[in-house]
Amino acid sequence: MTHHEKFDPEDFYLSAEGYIIFTEKYHLKRGYCCESGCRHCPWKNKDQKKKKSKEE
Repeated sequence: MTHHEKFDPEDFYLSAEGYIIFTEKYHLKRGYCCESGCRHCPWKNKDQKKKKSKEE
């Protein structure tokens, strides 16, 4: 079993370089932000707003 067989097809896609890119749907299923800078993180904008308000 390859590592991407563990996920549903709608949870990811492969980049041109062969990397697994998780979709927003997968992140929402997981339920939390891993803080790895994921391309489709549904929490990214919320986290950026929190950091900006703390800096001010």
